[in-house]
Formats: sequence, structure tokens, C-alpha cells
Amino acid sequence: MGMVKSFLTKLQSRAFAPIDVASLVFFRIAFGLLMAWEVCRYFRNGWIYLFWLDPRILFKYYGFSWVHPCPGHWLYLHWAALGIFGLFVAAGFLYRVSASLMFLSYAYFFLLDETRYVNHTYLIFLFCFLLALVPANRTLSIDAWLRPSLRSQSAPAWSLWLLRFQIGVVYFFAGLAKLSPDWLRGEPMRYELSHATDAPIVSRLFREEWAVYTVSYGGLLFDLFVVPLLLWRRTRVPAFCAALFFHLVNAIWLPIGMFPWLAIAATALFFSPDWPRRILGMFKMARPYLVDPHWKFPSLARRSIILAGLSVYAAVQIFLPLRHLLYRGGVEWTWAEHRFSWRMFLVTHASVSNFYVTDPNTGESIRIDLSDFLTTRQAPNMGYLPDFPLQFAHYLATVMPRRGSKPLQVQARIFVSINGRKRVLYVNPIVDLAAEPRTLGRPSWLLRNDEPLPPREKRYQTDE
Repeated sequence: MGMVKSFLTKLQSRAFAPIDVASLVFFRIAFGLLMAWEVCRYFRNGWIYLFWLDPRILFKYYGFSWVHPCPGHWLYLHWAALGIFGLFVAAGFLYRVSASLMFLSYAYFFLLDETRYVNHTYLIFLFCFLLALVPANRTLSIDAWLRPSLRSQSAPAWSLWLLRFQIGVVYFFAGLAKLSPDWLRGEPMRYELSHATDAPIVSRLFREEWAVYTVSYGGLLFDLFVVPLLLWRRTRVPAFCAALFFHLVNAIWLPIGMFPWLAIAATALFFSPDWPRRILGMFKMARPYLVDPHWKFPSLARRSIILAGLSVYAAVQIFLPLRHLLYRGGVEWTWAEHRFSWRMFLVTHASVSNFYVTDPNTGESIRIDLSDFLTTRQAPNMGYLPDFPLQFAHYLATVMPRRGSKPLQVQARIFVSINGRKRVLYVNPIVDLAAEPRTLGRPSWLLRNDEPLPPREKRYQTDE
């Protein structure tokens, strides 16, 4: 007990020790500006209507079926408000309120449609939440200018380590997920690289086996080891340069919006907390860091509550990417736990989905034309995660006409190919999905897929 008490005492002392707030301020400004830029992109591309107003059905996360789009033009106003909150956060104006409203606004849009989930939107969601917790407005902010009592060059160490932990989780679990048989055999990078460009010379280069394995194993090693190398002072600069190159290539190659720039800004947090001050100091634009003479440690009860909350958050972030280990199964079982797990670019996925609605009152059965109900973005997701065909079946059972008191039955024949495998059935075709409840675990009607990878020359061929 004595050793545990001593450890907790040292942990609290280090967690609440004062550090330079400069890197937190840098991230606050960068994140707020990136959020405002992201909002402008959505308006410019017409995505607000395309993603949330045009679809006939929006798929909901478990427990959030009550989240619906605002009527009329309110959704546009809400999205514009998100950009304003981002600018307020960057300027440090009413920071705590603005950061909290930015988080709630983004959470609302994040929860509107489950089919829009991608890892970088989840990361933005998390950073919005974390920025509402950390004191990143103590200097270079409107709040500090209006309230002299708020001004300080220091912040508790836990606030910086919390942000470092979050981006570190992304890197590490992205690398851990790549320790899969498919990735180690060069899939799906072999397919992605062969379709990366129309330029003949570069395209031929990417088709070379050495290029496929260089990119595959390079990505694996980068994700697994970039955080330890960033934590060690001697390797920090080359590790950051590698991360900078990696994310710049992604920004050019992939249309993933603000994610590469957010990742670069977050990776810079691994430098010494005063690195922005040092750079500005070279141009005589910043004063040297001085520990706040009025710095006080919070009460023991407050410190315990904060550390307990941080521990719970860290435990959740570690558990979610590992939850697939609780189950047994093949390729698609792992993919079922894709969300919230940082499993990025691991599969090339293709599916063919057919839904059949049967009216037991008449015995009539019809095949559903997906284009009548789903957008071109939503339809391919029916073979992506098991929750999507289940929700769609429930929807069909409520909107399709019936003649009698017996509820409609909905069955699905979905064939899925992962990384060039032969297409196999994804869900049990005889199960009435409309009668199946939603669950947090794996549904019993999801079929196993242990199909081995075919020879390279036979991959990605259309199976009739």
C-alpha cells in the first residue's frame, strides 16, 4: 500500500506540475482555424444537403435514433455556427463556452448519419471534446486580454499529455491493426497503388512488388514506432519529419479534408511545450517562459477527480480498438469492429446487396431497388457493417405497404468481397432482419468469412 500511495503521489505531482502553455495555444489556434476551413469546404461543395437533407433515411448509432436533422435552413445555420465556434476557439474568445458548443455542434452532425463514419471525423469529434477540457486560453487570447486574472504562461502537465495520448493512440492502434495477414502480404496496398494514378511511369512503378511491400511495411513500421521515437528527444526531429512527409503525401493522394493537417498539428505537441515560444523568440516576438509565481496545485479531492476522469477516458480509448479480441471469427468479424478502432486503409471492400420484402398477409414478395431508398454513398454500405442492413430492413418494414395485420418480413442476400477474395454471403439470407433487434455485440445472423486470399492474378475479378 505504501508503494501504491507513493506512486499516486508522484503521479499527481507530475500531472499537475506547471508547463509552458505555448504548445496548447498553438494547437488551439490551429484546430479552430482548421475547423472553420472544414465548414467552408462543406458549404462550397454542397455537402450539407447531400449528406443530411437529401437522403430518405439516415442511419443512427446505437442509442441515438432520436438525433434528426434540423428542418428547413436551420441545418445550414447550425453548420455555420460550428465554423463561428471554431473561429472563437482559435481567437480564445469565451473559450470554455465556445469549445463546449463546438464539441456539441460537431457531435450533433457526427451522430446524424452512421454511414458517414470515417476515422478522421471521429478524431475531430474527440479533439473537440478534449479542447473543451484543457486550459488553452491563458495567453494569446481575447479572454486573457479582457480578464487579466486569467493570464498565465503555465498550464498543468496533464493537459498536454492528454492531447499527446490521443494522437498516440491513433498512431499505435493503426499500426497494430496492420499486423494482419492481409497487410503483411501487401493487401490492400497492392490494389490501391495500382489505381493511385493515371500517369504511366508512376503507375508502372507502383505495380512493382518491391514498391507494394515498401509502402505496406513502411506504413506498418511508421505507425508502430513513430510515437516512441517522438517521445525520445534524440529521435524526435527525424520522427516528426517522417510524420510530416507521411501526412503531406496523404493530403495530396487522398481526399480526406483537414485530417492530415490536424495530424501534423497534433504530432507537433510531442516537442518541448515551449517550442512555439522559442520559434517566436527568434524573431523577438515572444518573451521567455516564466513559471507563474502564483501557481497553485488544486486540492487533493479535485486532483483525484481529474485523474480518475482521465483514467476512464484513457481506458475507453484503449479498450475500443481491442474489443474485437473478445470474439472469434474470420475477416468480416474483425471488420465489424472497425468503428472507433483506427483500422485505416486495411481493406478493399466490394459488395452486392439485394433486399426482399415479403407480405405474409398475401404471400407476395418483391425485390427492392436500392436506388429508390438509398443514396449512392449509402447503398455500398449495406455490405460494410452489419448494423446498416439491419437498420435498412427495419426501415423497409415501416414504409412499404402491407395488406393485413401481420408485419412485413425483410430478408437480404448480400455478397461481400474483402481484399479480392471470392464474394461470399455476408448475412444469413433466411433470417427476417426486420424482426431482429439491434445489439451492441455481433449479431447471430452475421455469417463467418474465412475465405483465403486467392493468387494475386485472380484478385479483384468480378464474381458473377
